[in-house]
Amino acid sequence: MTGNIRQQHWQSITFAAATVLMVIMGVRQSLGLFVAPLHTSTGLGIVTISFAMAINQFVWGAIQPFAGAVADRYGPGRVLMTGVLLFALSSALTPRIMTGWGLVLIIGLLSAIGSGAVSFSVLIGAVARRILPAHRGTAGGVINAGSSFGQFVFAPLLQTSISGLGWMSTMWLLAIITLATLPFVRVMRSETTAVTEHGEIEGLRAALGKAVADRSYRLLLAGFFTCGFHIAFLVTHLPGEVDLCGLPPSVAGWSLAIIGLTNIFGSLVAGWCVNRYRSKYVLFWMYGSRALLVLLYLGAPKTVWTFYLFAAGLGFTWLATVPPTAGVIGKLFGVRYLATLFGLSLLSHQTGGFFGAWLGGLAITHYGSYLWMWYADALLASAAALFNLPIREPQIESSPALA
Repeated sequence: MTGNIRQQHWQSITFAAATVLMVIMGVRQSLGLFVAPLHTSTGLGIVTISFAMAINQFVWGAIQPFAGAVADRYGPGRVLMTGVLLFALSSALTPRIMTGWGLVLIIGLLSAIGSGAVSFSVLIGAVARRILPAHRGTAGGVINAGSSFGQFVFAPLLQTSISGLGWMSTMWLLAIITLATLPFVRVMRSETTAVTEHGEIEGLRAALGKAVADRSYRLLLAGFFTCGFHIAFLVTHLPGEVDLCGLPPSVAGWSLAIIGLTNIFGSLVAGWCVNRYRSKYVLFWMYGSRALLVLLYLGAPKTVWTFYLFAAGLGFTWLATVPPTAGVIGKLFGVRYLATLFGLSLLSHQTGGFFGAWLGGLAITHYGSYLWMWYADALLASAAALFNLPIREPQIESSPALA
């Protein structure tokens, strides 16, 4: 291994990335709490609002490769700064939108572009290029845990704020909170020489061509598609499922919070496992456990504790798929273009997210329940588990710890 790294502790840049992701993803993963208030206030209908949320899911993924490419070429600072400002602007403008197309423009496009520019691909790519391989699994787990901690904090906070202040005031509050991440973004702007590795792909076009032609990369993307379907369906429609079961809205808020809390531990465990085991096997067990949990939920009585236990089980693997997925990509292609290649995988993830959010709205409108969506979720999770087994995952020797 060659390269010259500025004397900067890997913990500090990892903490900055985790803090930024905590706020952005904590807010974004709680947007489903606004579906019912938006419907009541605007009368736009669940299908229209779900469609805007579905567009958000897809655009969030579509922007990832582009944001990653810009960050790989010019550095992450400007990308992250622009993303924070756009996301804050979308939160400030949402209360003024009372039409379906306006909702698509602000929530579906502006919010997604902003949060997409401040997401896993750019942040994990920026950190991975500044630290040695021995720390990458742990750093990825910590960054991912920041996202989960954000969901744990913001889900009940937003539910309480919506009930007490109203959804419009809550949106304005979110704009202010988002802007508070700018000092942490400055840490990410610090310039360091990237770590380089033997066999690193030269040229973005060559990197993309090699990745797309690689069967293992395509299988990884297919599994990540299912992950997006699963998460988007739940964050958008879990409040509706809770309502169908005759339970108070607070159950949805606390369920999302529990998912975030347990995923903190799941992310840290995933980061630990990535440094010790083949990531493809970690992903196999994660996706397989989701299919089993959904089937157990369908057969259980729909009580408050059923939702809380279901949330705790799902939360352990919720976004913990990120470190092993990024780990496989890093092993296959190196970290020079990790932000771009992982961003492309997030496009697949959010294509699944589009269908999870949109089809959930269609299901509840046409059938009055989410039953078929739950069956589809379990089936896709089972398929995703199997997709990961044939992946070719090279071994990389551990490097000494960075002082």
